[in-house]
Amino acid sequence: MNPGKAFRTLLLYRVGATLSYQITMVAVGWHLYEITNSVVSLGLIGLAELVPYFALALYSGHAVDHHSRKWIAAIACLIHIAVGLFLTVIALGWLSPPIPLIYTAVAFIGIGRALLRPSYQALFGQIIPRDQLPRYTAYASSAFQICVVAGPGLGGLMIGFAGLEWTYLLAAFCGAVGLYGITFITAVQEKSSGLSKHFLKSFLEGFHYVRKHELILSIMALDMFAVLFGGAVSILPAFVKEVLNAGPETLGILRAAPAAGAVITGIYLARRPVLNDSGKYLLISVAGFGAAIIAFGISSNLWLCAFFLFISGCFDSISVVIRGSIMQLTTPDHMRGRISAINGIFIGSSNELGALESGIAASMIGLVPSIVFGGVATIAIVLITYRLAPHLSKLHLKDIS
Repeated sequence: MNPGKAFRTLLLYRVGATLSYQITMVAVGWHLYEITNSVVSLGLIGLAELVPYFALALYSGHAVDHHSRKWIAAIACLIHIAVGLFLTVIALGWLSPPIPLIYTAVAFIGIGRALLRPSYQALFGQIIPRDQLPRYTAYASSAFQICVVAGPGLGGLMIGFAGLEWTYLLAAFCGAVGLYGITFITAVQEKSSGLSKHFLKSFLEGFHYVRKHELILSIMALDMFAVLFGGAVSILPAFVKEVLNAGPETLGILRAAPAAGAVITGIYLARRPVLNDSGKYLLISVAGFGAAIIAFGISSNLWLCAFFLFISGCFDSISVVIRGSIMQLTTPDHMRGRISAINGIFIGSSNELGALESGIAASMIGLVPSIVFGGVATIAIVLITYRLAPHLSKLHLKDIS
């Protein structure tokens, strides 16, 4: 299978699974806030997803390097389908009490994510030639962000016009699309003669590789702390209701705004990859993301809020493409699952802990101050990274591709 065709096939899988996830999470956030009217309940969504994700992520990376990546990806899609159908039943009122059941469904989404990320990253690195990785990484990032645009947008519109039950059914259908896409992927998985089948030993091999590779370690740490403090998306339902006094349609617009910026930037980067001064652009983009979050937090006009979230998406796309290229170019094929899983722990834990941190901070110091604090902390993390990892600012992607 030629790289272009293989990439399009892999995208069908990722698009379906990502749309399913995005629609589910925006619906779950609205569903819970409608029941509880509590920002802490929104933060607990992140915790409910984090615990099973964290528990399974490392083993899933080991499994991806030892077993069929295609079958593991298929299992992830099946979980998304099952969760969508389960939440549909809850929304119809056929199962109760709804709150613990919704959190249980979110926990299974965490399991699906733990399987999806390393399987996708491993398949991506396997089918794309090394010299084309930066370009295809940008295309993949754009496709992902299109899903992040369409997912919340569809979710918000479906909640407003069709109801939660149809929204959850749409999420299940998207999971089925991803499952359909994975059946067409054909890739011969390389086997290393020294590959350990013992989980602990296998994991330690991946961990020691990351620990000794200063470049990978620094970009993982930068991403983890920046996302931990700079993520305002998790408390958007509360922001929409309390600051903008609006409904689910507005939530869809704001959730889609950063992804729209990321799509446009990603398409540009696919045509003009950042091969020179890549590390410098990475640090600037993360700092720019933090500044955009601050501006969003102090805004009270819908379109101004959407604009600053759009700008945050532009900066985030630059960061994602550069980091993704570095990860793929510096990871050997037989370790892609484990390195991706370890990276997922950094990113996944920061996403969900960030959601919890945002919810708790908003309840303690107020909604707007918590968002501004997160943006300031993100900029501070960039300055600390610049001082502690000076080699990162001197990185050129062309030197490692």
